[in-house]
Amino acid sequence: MSTRTKKELIDRIAERTGAKRVQVKRVVQQFLDEVVAELGKGNRLEFRDFGVFETKVRKARKAQNPKTLEPVEVPEKRTVKFKVGRLMKQRLAEMTGAAIDDEATDVAEMSEHNHDEDDHEEEEEHMNQGQAGA
Repeated sequence: MSTRTKKELIDRIAERTGAKRVQVKRVVQQFLDEVVAELGKGNRLEFRDFGVFETKVRKARKAQNPKTLEPVEVPEKRTVKFKVGRLMKQRLAEMTGAAIDDEATDVAEMSEHNHDEDDHEEEEEHMNQGQAGA
């Protein structure tokens, strides 16, 4: 299993649709920005048959520092959950031959990783534009 980046998806969409890469990138980024804005407002986003994104609040709790064994207060925090839709679940099962777990899962770790990739892509694209203009 490998990781795909937003840039790779944008390139694939541009190639398949014949649209300019810059236009596809704007549309994809605007879509992602709108998803973030709606989740930020506490709204639930349902993409029929694809899945549902929603924010959940994790209650404050007591935990234990594994090194010192000291009790630690963990504050309340919001996280994003995704629940796989019916059609996606079916298609993934067909592709992989394995049942798909449709439990809502925490995507916080994924978003941190993807944010780092996006920053790197932006820097790379900026450098390429600078070279093209020279």
